[in-house]
Amino acid sequence: MPIKWSAVKVSEAMDEVENQVILADQFIAEAKVKAEAAKKIPNLPQYIEQRFNRLIDQLNRMDYIKGAIESVHKDIPDGAIEDERESTKHGSTQSLM
Repeated sequence: MPIKWSAVKVSEAMDEVENQVILADQFIAEAKVKAEAAKKIPNLPQYIEQRFNRLIDQLNRMDYIKGAIESVHKDIPDGAIEDERESTKHGSTQSLM
């Protein structure tokens, strides 16, 4: 059964999001390293160390973001992208069904 939404556009949108996340990933990884180093500052009170731990935990959410992108890609029905590309290969026409 054909889908009514554009699998190609959804896939392309997720590719664009993923490319931005890949760019951000390097900076996030660097931020985690710096936050870990900051936790080692001598004589930090426990409440500050807890704040660093929370920050690091939040920075680790990048994995959830990557997982969400992957979920969208997986939810595109098998063959939908290829079918859509094939059907629009020679221009798009409105379906009579």
